[in-house]
Amino acid sequence: MQCHVGDVVIGGDAPVVVQSMTNTDTKDAVGTALQIAELAHAGSEIVRITVNNRDAAAQVPEIVARLRDVHGVEVPIVGDFHFNGHTLLQEFPETAQALAKFRINPGNVGRGARHDRNFATMIEAAIEHGKPIRIGVNAGSLDPELMDALMEQNAALPEPAAGGDVLRDAMVRSALDSARAAEEIGLPHDRIVVSCKVSRLPDMVAVYRALATQSDYPLHLGLTEAGMGSKGIIATTAALSVLLEAGIGDTIRASLTPEPGGDRTLEVSACLDILQSLGLRSFRPDVTACPGCGRTTSSVFQELAQSIQGHLDARMDVWRVDRPGVENLHVAVMGCIVNGPGESRAADIGISLPGTGEEPRAPVYVDGEKVTTLEGPNLADDFIAMVERYVDEHYEPAKEAS
Repeated sequence: MQCHVGDVVIGGDAPVVVQSMTNTDTKDAVGTALQIAELAHAGSEIVRITVNNRDAAAQVPEIVARLRDVHGVEVPIVGDFHFNGHTLLQEFPETAQALAKFRINPGNVGRGARHDRNFATMIEAAIEHGKPIRIGVNAGSLDPELMDALMEQNAALPEPAAGGDVLRDAMVRSALDSARAAEEIGLPHDRIVVSCKVSRLPDMVAVYRALATQSDYPLHLGLTEAGMGSKGIIATTAALSVLLEAGIGDTIRASLTPEPGGDRTLEVSACLDILQSLGLRSFRPDVTACPGCGRTTSSVFQELAQSIQGHLDARMDVWRVDRPGVENLHVAVMGCIVNGPGESRAADIGISLPGTGEEPRAPVYVDGEKVTTLEGPNLADDFIAMVERYVDEHYEPAKEAS
């Protein structure tokens, strides 16, 4: 089943979609629009913003307008609602219309009769404005009434399940029961995306496997809080890869904790690299580079690999438009004779630099054949020029729209 979020398609046979979320104060329309533009330019195909109070809600139309008019960006914007979404969507219909999707956390829409009434109000707003929703369940904000009821039922069993099993079951129940309730109110089946986010990989895998077997809603994957730096990237990669490799998941986010003042786009880069490493999508040319060892005491291959990667990244803004397919280019920058020639032959274009004690010459391979040998102080520039020539000769210029 597919769900359309603006011009982006989620689910079915559509490619896995990359999402991200701003960490600006949404009432700051200028700063929020700027960060959304940065995330979109980095490769985020959907961006979520917090809509947590009236000041934030009032600025959403301005944010969308600034994106379009100032930054030239029309990425779908998702409103993240907790506790007061029913009020904000009623008070600010222009905000409801400007958003491409609503994220609703069923654990944060009230208790008892208020829960059902507030939830219905948000679904009715989605219906009125023709918007899809994401039912986003979090382990840290699970509906306590549902959890208490399931814990009591479990305790009465002859052989009660472990508490973690009950928590996972409660998350799945909350998500699917909420999705079905939305449909009963009148929201079409194909306007619903579901997520159940936790912070531990085993729980995440178990919950999403259950969701995948019990429904056909598109699934949004992500750890709730992955953490900082390499820990966060590794945890996210491990969790997403297990599910994506099994064919589970239609859209992803890496919920990384940035360094103070750090680059928010890191979470987008992580998602792009995960999808490309799994062979699910290609976003930029792939550079195979030698890790180095005692045979490669020179830093030349490291510097060349860095230069090549930087050059390719910089050129992609142009190539992505002018040279379709170049994202599938494979370049190798190797550091010695052990694996250098073999990896270079396997790439579209590759160079095997000399290791310690080897002859200071670097053979270059194009489509598996040795074509030349480079040496001297201009080696890096010469190889970059060969990469540019390879792109010109192997990737046809984009056809102009008629």
